[in-house]
Amino acid sequence: MTDMTTSPEDGQERQVSTRKAVRRGGGDPAARGRTTIADGVVEKIAGLAARDVLGVHAMGSGFARTFGAVRDRVPGGAKSVTRGVKAEVGEVQTALDLEIVVDYGVSITDVARAVRENVIAAVERMTGLEVVEVNIAVSDVKLPDEEEEEPEVPRIQ
Repeated sequence: MTDMTTSPEDGQERQVSTRKAVRRGGGDPAARGRTTIADGVVEKIAGLAARDVLGVHAMGSGFARTFGAVRDRVPGGAKSVTRGVKAEVGEVQTALDLEIVVDYGVSITDVARAVRENVIAAVERMTGLEVVEVNIAVSDVKLPDEEEEEPEVPRIQ
């Protein structure tokens, strides 16, 4: 683009090239594109948040914990933070089902409320998704004198 300007020193008119800033794409950069969050991501966040609550002894059913204990002992295996967590993720909302084992002597309703609050806060903060429900199933109570459910597995050498 070219504009005509007059010089104050000599009164002569000269051509001056000017560039106007061009906005490309328009609109908010954050709105350009789509972000999808996998169910497993939400399950990991929820699993870690639920385990942080005092009174939650473990996550998952007895079978899942037993199978997980075997898997955890395999060299190179990692603990499953998603054990006992199922998430359904939509475009803007998510719903969660958690299965927990509570310590004996704690108030199950208080633990469930604290788990719900912690999970909702963590998932909404980290993903931006609206958590529409967190269903909690208490599958067991860990008694003080109970042994941990670890099956006898020979060490592989």
